[in-house]
This record gives sequence, C-alpha cells and structure tokens, in this order.
Amino acid sequence: MVDITVKNILEATGGVLLCGDENTVLTDICINSKEAKEGDLFVPIIGTRTDGHRFIESALQTAAATLTSEHDNVVVSDKAYIRVDDTVKALQAIGKYIRNRYDMPVVAVTGSVGKTTTREMITAAVSAGMKCFHTEGNYNSVYGEPITVSRMTDEYDAAVLELGIGEPGEMDILTDIAQPDICVITTIGVAHIEYMGSLENTRKEKLSIINGMGENGTLYINGDDPMLYAVKDEIPCKVYTYGCGEGMDFRATNIRMEDGYSVYDMVHGDDVVTVKVGVMGLHNVRNSLVAMAVSHQLGVPYEKSSKAFENFRGLRQKVIKLPGKYTIIDDTYNASPDSMKASTDVLCDMKCEGKKYIVLGDMLELGEKSDEYHYEVGEYLRDKKIDEVIVIGEHAQKIKEALDACDTKYAKTVSFTDTEEIAIYLMALMKPEDIVLLKGSNGMKLSEVVNILTN
Repeated sequence: MVDITVKNILEATGGVLLCGDENTVLTDICINSKEAKEGDLFVPIIGTRTDGHRFIESALQTAAATLTSEHDNVVVSDKAYIRVDDTVKALQAIGKYIRNRYDMPVVAVTGSVGKTTTREMITAAVSAGMKCFHTEGNYNSVYGEPITVSRMTDEYDAAVLELGIGEPGEMDILTDIAQPDICVITTIGVAHIEYMGSLENTRKEKLSIINGMGENGTLYINGDDPMLYAVKDEIPCKVYTYGCGEGMDFRATNIRMEDGYSVYDMVHGDDVVTVKVGVMGLHNVRNSLVAMAVSHQLGVPYEKSSKAFENFRGLRQKVIKLPGKYTIIDDTYNASPDSMKASTDVLCDMKCEGKKYIVLGDMLELGEKSDEYHYEVGEYLRDKKIDEVIVIGEHAQKIKEALDACDTKYAKTVSFTDTEEIAIYLMALMKPEDIVLLKGSNGMKLSEVVNILTN
C-alpha cells in the first residue's frame, strides 16, 4: 500500500478508532498473524475452525494496526485498533477503496480451469509493451483479491487480476472490487460443482464477472467451450471468441508440437502471426491466444506479444529432468476432469524413447457425480498410448474400473493406498528415458511422491 494511513482505513470501512494514531502509515495487509510485518494492517478472519481475533495480540507484536469486530478491549495500547461490523466486508471495502485510486486498465481472468496460467500469459504478453501489475500466488479469493488490489501502485500501466470463486455470489464481490475493463473466461467445468450445483450455475456465476465492468467493457470467451459458445449472443457486452474452431474472432491454426514447444499461427482478420509457446498442450495454445488478443487491445503489437511465450514455463505444471534421463511432470497442485484430460494429452504428445506412466489421484469437490466424472476420465484414457496408469484414492478407483472394463485398453492399471508406496513402486519400475505424469487434487498429496523421487 502506498500513502495509506489509519485515517484512510477509517474512511474506507466506516470504522471507529478505538485507540492509536489515525496518521499511522500502513504498508500492507495480512490475515495470518505469523506473517505480520512492520507497517501491516492485521485483519482477523472468523473462520469455521478458528477466530482470527485470538491472534490480534500476537500480530501486533510487529503489525501497526488491526481491525476488530468482536470486542472493544485493547491489549496493545500503542497500536491502532479499528472497530468494524464485519472484518471480511471491511477488508473488501479497503480493496475497493484502493482500486478507486488508480485509473489503469484492469484485466480480470476467471474460469473453471486454466485461469492461473492464462493470467500469467496475459501478464507476459502485456509486459512486452508496458509495466504490468498482476495477482501473485493464489491471492484471488474473497480474502486474497482485496490484498492483491491493495498492492497496486501508480508505477504500473495495467493490471491483470485472477478471480477465483468457490461458492455462488462470490464473483459479484470480486468483480465489484476489481472493476475490470476487460474480462476473460477460460472454461466452464465441474471444478467446485459440489458447491455450485450444476454447470449452468457455474456458467451464470462466472459470467457475472461482467457486472463489475463499465459500459465499454470487453469480454473474451473460449469459443471452443460449448457452455460458453452456446450463450455468446446473449451476453450484454462486447464479446470476442478465441479458440481453434471455425468462426473464432481470434483463431489458432496450423497447430503443431516442435521440440517441446507448442507452435501455431494466430489469425485475427488480416493479421497472421506465428507463435511459439514454451509449454505443450492445446489448452496452452488457447491460453496464449487470448493473451495476445487482450494485450493487443491494450496497445501491445502482436510482433512483441508473440515473443513473450517462448520462455514461458508455467507455474503449476512443472517438467523435472532427473539425472539418468528420467522425466517427471509434476501437476499435483489441483485437478478436474478437463485439466486431467489436458495433462494426459500433453504426456501423449511428448516424444519419449522409453515408457510413459501416469499417476492419478482423486479429483475433489466434484459432488454427487464424482464417481461418474472419474469413470469418464478412465474412458478417455482407453485409447491413449500410456504404458501404465497408477491410481490412488477412493474415487480414482473408478478411473481404473473404466480402463479395466475395456478389452482394447492400451495401459496396464494398478492401484495403491499410500503415496510412499507409489514412490517406491516407481523407483523400481522406471528406466532411463521414461516419463511419469502425476496429477490429482492438492489434498491427495501426490507432491509427496514427487519429493521422494526428486530427493
């Protein structure tokens, strides 16, 4: 935060100063008392398991001020205490207050799958022509986005924000803070469907991202996504489609994989530009395609933005080369049916002198149809040239069932209940030139397998 004082926080939240100096300068916001730094404003969150108010005294050992909604008693009297009705709503009000200080164009990215990679690609493309602020890490939620926005400064020419939702109603909160000029929706999928209820509800929630835009706002949608393409003419704002199919406003053609790169020709009107992307997969072609479209709208020439992806390596999917020519694809951060299929396609497209193995864990938060979605992934894998599929988790057994039910399946299947057992099995199984992909929801802890294999 720049030039923000306790007085500004009082203005933003309508809070009451219980003690401390309203001229105290604040430099950042934290919601974890263990991460509190000098100059921070601590915001205690009341969660399902614990109440952040318990940690106010600890946070104020270093932080300069705190919000409070539960009580008026002051423990650290030389620090500023600001009484508010609701600390979460106050945090969001602070984010919006600081956003209103800047008139730079803001790009907001959401989607069931691919929003983080798309965010990073748009940032790379925009940065080819101007200084770009962007969301870091997973600060994209109703708690994280206000903190992200509070770190904006006038040294930037544009901002790229990732908006992540888990429940209905959250997008309106996020887009009200972001006030985007340009919005991007990557996909509509079953991620978080346990809380959304249906794909139609998910689509409705994602599309509400445009509610925070002004009259001249622009929305880019993945035209290859049938849920989005079906409603493109019903969306009440300027809409551009991007994808690989016919009729897209921004289209990727002549797609090929060359030496670990995705290469394609971007076509928009009379413009044709060859693009080389440092990560493989058709989904990454689409991600880079919309990045070029958005950055061009912001004034970055295609000739500059097209060169922004060659060294792009992504954040979530990591390709690890080990001594002895072993390769690990670490995609253990999260998983949904769409992303699991996309990761499998990447593995299948990779050149390999040895064998290809895939370790799949449960995809969480898929609701009542979880087993059905896992079985569907197994069906998708039936004709894939993968030598062995290893599964772990109750729902992932359905992937194995789907494969075992097919007489013509290519892969051998095996099941485990422990990540350490998988690591030991792979160490005995793999030979030089082999590749293994690990994919599952973060809660399945497949990263432990990666750690054992790499260490």
